[in-house]
Amino acid sequence: MLRILSRASASLPSRSLLRSLSSAMSTFANLQVNSPSPFVYHVELDNPKKSNAINSDMWKAIGECFAHLHGNPDCRSIVLSGSGKNFCAGIDLMSMMSLGQELSQHEDVGRKGRVMEQKIRQYQDAISSIEHCVKPVIAAIHGACVGAGVDMITATDMRYCSSDAWMQVKEVEIGMAADVGTLQRLPKVVGSQSLARELCFTGRRMDSEEALKCGLVNRVVKTKEELLTLALETAKQIASLSPVAVQNTKKSIIYSLNRSNQEGLDHIREINCLSLQSEDFLKAVMAAATKGEPAEFAKL
Repeated sequence: MLRILSRASASLPSRSLLRSLSSAMSTFANLQVNSPSPFVYHVELDNPKKSNAINSDMWKAIGECFAHLHGNPDCRSIVLSGSGKNFCAGIDLMSMMSLGQELSQHEDVGRKGRVMEQKIRQYQDAISSIEHCVKPVIAAIHGACVGAGVDMITATDMRYCSSDAWMQVKEVEIGMAADVGTLQRLPKVVGSQSLARELCFTGRRMDSEEALKCGLVNRVVKTKEELLTLALETAKQIASLSPVAVQNTKKSIIYSLNRSNQEGLDHIREINCLSLQSEDFLKAVMAAATKGEPAEFAKL
């Protein structure tokens, strides 16, 4: 028994380790990252004076942060939220001024195009890092969620919001087409091409109740405090389960999105040929069969 307890405690990160990890992670520009409970990470957009509008440093930080969490064995689930009064006001238009200055250094349209291509790809990769992160990501949305904010939440796995939340695909109002993921992901998330196109063509706002009705979010609570409590408790529940099972589940869901059912079945069959031999499977089955204490799972 002592040996089992020793192994179980060894699988949990120590408080000192969590503190050191949180300190290191907080160095990402305009992000606050901490671990409020074992194996749960909270990533908070932290540019509240500008309603968490995303500047060039923040784009880079988002990509680096989620790439780090993807490979961090102390992370099993993630909550993504925003500090201050709003979740995210979209792209920081002032930061776009520096891009204009960079473009002005080139006279040739081909060379300007190359600069823009690299910049857009950087932004796309930052948002895609949320989807590519093998750990489940829960978006906790309050206040305004505009433009790039919608890009972010559609790349997450689950979305909760407070009753004051509203979403807007605003790009058409500033003379551009959304190019960082909303046009690709939003129709799949809401399951309606008609609704997605209406939102993207008109730039109209969607309130929390409509977001719940169409499936953009799956829970609405009254306040930001209740929202974070719900999101963190859900993340904690996910983190208590087998990381092998949870991460393979996300892999299979993402893989199957744009493929036939048979391709998805082939993919998960190949994964489970190994996973069903994992100690996680045996531990979980034994815990369920004996109705004893929940299984403790080693880091992955």
